Amino acid sequence: QVQLVESGGGLVQAGGSLRLSCAASGSRFSIDVFSIDVMGWYRQALGKQRELVAVVTSGGSINLSDSVKGRFTISRDNAKKTVYLQMNSLKPEDTAVYYCNAKNVKVRGVRYLELWGQGTLVTVSS
Repeated sequence: QVQLVESGGGLVQAGGSLRLSCAASGSRFSIDVFSIDVMGWYRQALGKQRELVAVVTSGGSINLSDSVKGRFTISRDNAKKTVYLQMNSLKPEDTAVYYCNAKNVKVRGVRYLELWGQGTLVTVSS
């Protein structure tokens, strides 16, 4: 079984920064044996639909939401199966639960179309 484990959420004042991390892991095998095409972050604010924040492919192509361009940066370490979201100049409207997402995960002949992390809360106070 492959899991996505997030860390780095918390409370920060407007204008501050946070860094989220998400690591893929397998309970029965080393991360060396699996590949992930796309990793990224989505968020869901209270009463709103989940929305894309940023995703990055294994080749380094990035898709970033217009609402976070110039403030957030996404990166990944393919060897560590980890994706990061550096969030700067945070605004109260960035407050949400941030979910890690992985698409097309392959491990020893098994393919997972999509996996989600448990979510980490980011709260930006004004």
